[in-house]
Amino acid sequence: MRKTVQDMVDPSTEEKIKSSARIVFHQKGYAATRTRDIAEAAGINLALLNYYFRSKEKLFDLIMLETMQQFMQNAMFIMNDATSVLDQKIQLLVNNYIDLLIAEPDIPLFIMSEIKRDPQQLLSRMGLKDGFMQSALVRQLEERAAHYGTTHFKHPLQFLMNLLGLTVFPFIANPLLRGISKVSQSKFNEMMLERKKLIPIWIETMLAHS
Repeated sequence: MRKTVQDMVDPSTEEKIKSSARIVFHQKGYAATRTRDIAEAAGINLALLNYYFRSKEKLFDLIMLETMQQFMQNAMFIMNDATSVLDQKIQLLVNNYIDLLIAEPDIPLFIMSEIKRDPQQLLSRMGLKDGFMQSALVRQLEERAAHYGTTHFKHPLQFLMNLLGLTVFPFIANPLLRGISKVSQSKFNEMMLERKKLIPIWIETMLAHS
């Protein structure tokens, strides 16, 4: 069925394309996905898809960036929540990271490519420029360090590197780790869900002995 000019300016079409693209990317992966696959999943012709998005790469980047922006908004809310203690913040951040990366496994590689291409622009677009260092979470980290009397707690960045390393790196190394252990993707995801309980324990231990 031929699309009319009215169809081409329908504000719901762009969201339908992005929603369909997200599903196809998850099913086939970025490399194996064709723009024609996305158009068919969205129930539109290829010309209409190209009207909104010039390339598969542009569509993928937009979806990933919007997903990360939404996630970072949630993460910053957790970090600045005055009603939650440090342990609750850590648990919520770990849960959110792992849930997101199980649902959106392409995000780590997308972020790595964006960091290599233009790290300052990525920080700005995601609203991360100053948010972390001024957060309630950082103040609570400093209070926890004072409570333990640790003299080697030098910078909150150590906490952030530990958190990201324990949650994100396994997803980046997923093919290698599964190849070594010969576990299925479902088993890998199950192990990552187990880490929701383990990572907060490991981080607390590091804070107590830093």
